[in-house]
Order: sequence, then structure tokens, then C-alpha cells
Amino acid sequence: MRKLRNLAICMGLTTSLSINAVVNAETVELDLDIDKITVSGLSSGGYMANQFHIAYSDWVKGAAIIAAGPYYCAQGSITTALSECVNKQSAEFSLDVLTNQLSQYAEQGLIAPLSHLQDSKVWLLHGKLDAKISPPVANALYQQYQGLVKDENLTYIKDKPFAHHFPTLATGSSCDTSESPFLGNCNYDAAGELLNFLYPDLTAPSAASSGQIKQIDQHELGGDPAESMAEKGFVYVPKSCAQGEECQVHVNFHGCNQNAQTIGQDYIKNNGLNRWADNNQLIILYPQTTTSMMLPMNPQGCWDWWGYTDKNYATAQGKQLQAVKNIVKSLAVQSKSKG
Repeated sequence: MRKLRNLAICMGLTTSLSINAVVNAETVELDLDIDKITVSGLSSGGYMANQFHIAYSDWVKGAAIIAAGPYYCAQGSITTALSECVNKQSAEFSLDVLTNQLSQYAEQGLIAPLSHLQDSKVWLLHGKLDAKISPPVANALYQQYQGLVKDENLTYIKDKPFAHHFPTLATGSSCDTSESPFLGNCNYDAAGELLNFLYPDLTAPSAASSGQIKQIDQHELGGDPAESMAEKGFVYVPKSCAQGEECQVHVNFHGCNQNAQTIGQDYIKNNGLNRWADNNQLIILYPQTTTSMMLPMNPQGCWDWWGYTDKNYATAQGKQLQAVKNIVKSLAVQSKSKG
């Protein structure tokens, strides 16, 4: 079975394909259009969404990023990550080194040609009360995308009184508080705002989600590059997708201390993405990190945006980037989880 999956990935089966994915010991028929996908993420997941977008911009048509900084901000160093890319950066942020690295990676073929980014859609959000990511860091991400994306395809929301979290209509902690599970009760539908920007003409959601959250085997579907990730990940499958309608894929990356190992399915169930997915033929993939006190050290369950897996972490050769790409493509072939 694994050989069949790997063969299909190598053959580039990225268009609309019918699959049988066995999840939670239950067979689900899916017909997925993965010719183009979109991504989103919060905090370390925002950095990861940005890396995924940049590395595979010939495949990823849009990205939504909450509370994160520019591509390659950490420059392969946890020291740089903590001193320049979180909340200690108070001066204006220079993008020169990062811009040069982007160009070098593109010239070396380690990321997709930067020209693919021009027509991408990019939605950015940074809360005014965010004490984890400083304004200069968030602004630098916007400035970086300004040089890569057409003006009409880029939006930056920075005037909302949000702390460091994923803002929701009615779930989570107080909007001015950043605490587990890092959902903010802000009377603001960040899920709907970002999806409506990435996908035009969406149908309004129902009051509550009606699909199902399925468990998948990330190590099986992601292959060897998934070694630093959790064994199990999750995918939200709307009823229409389970019943055979063609559906697209949106990948959402959680933040630090927000993986299922730490908070269960609170983030997956309550961020608001699933209810929008139901009426719009979208499956939502929720890949998962693992919290580890062993090498590679990852005590807070963050995505690799500073190089704890290897020096290629931000490129198309990055292990976690490859793993998530493999998982998406594996959803378009016959595969089996151990759930």
C-alpha cells in the first residue's frame, strides 16, 4: 500500500482523483481537487504557512497568516528567532538579508520561482494587543509580501484589539487574553474572513458544523519526512465531501502549545474553519506537531521555523514541509491509517 502511495506521489497525481481513505477504521470516499490548495496558520503555524506558501507557490494559491513574521526570519537559529522574530524586536525590521536569501533559494531551485507569488492571495492579521509578536515583526511580513504579491491580492488587518490567539465569534478566552487553547472570543470570525478572501463567492455557513473530524496516520501518509511530527493528524470532512462531491483542500497549521497532544481537539473543533467548510466543499487538514524533550527538541510543540529539523527547514526540501505536502497528495490515492 505504501509503495502505491509513493508511486502516485512521484507521478505527480495532483488533479481531481477519487480515493478510498481509511480513517478511524472507517472507509470514506473522497474526490479531491488538489491541483491548487490554500494554507493558514497561527503563530508558529503562521510561520509554517508562510514557509509552505513560499516553498510551493507553484502549487499553493493562497495563504492566511495570523501573528507571525517574515520568511526565514530566524535564519536557522533559535537565538535569532527569540531575539528578532517574536516580541523583543522594537526597532524597524530590515528585510535585506531575508530578501537576499529568498532570491538565492529561488535561483538554487530550493523554492518555487518567486513569479508564482504574484497572483497568490495573502491575508494577514496581527492584533493590537498581541504581546507575543511585536508590530515591527508582523509589519515586516506584510512588507515582504508587498514585494512579491499584487496589491489587490494582499490585505493586512492590524487595527483590531486582539491578543495573541485565533479570533472567533464566540469561543475561547477573553479577546484581550492569550491563554490555552489560544482561541479568542472576539465577536470576529477570523475563519470566515480569511476563507472568504482566499475563495471568492463562498456560501454562508450553517450555525454549527455537520461533518466529521477524522484521524489520519501522518507517519504513514507523510513518509520519512514526517518523523518529527506527531503520529496522528486530523482532517475535517464535510458531509458533501464524504458523499462524493468534489472538494478542495485547505491546510491549517496550529500554533505552539496548541497541538492535539497538549489541548486535545479544542482548537480543531472551535476555530470556525469547519463550519465554513461544510457548505463550500472544503476539507480542512490539521497536521500535528509532537511535543518533545528529546532531540529534535520541541518542548512547546511548535512547527519548525528556526531549524530544529535541519538547515533546509524553510525550503521545499524541509522535512515538515515535505511531510505535509506528502499527506495532502496521499489523500488523493488509496491509503490507510492505523486509527
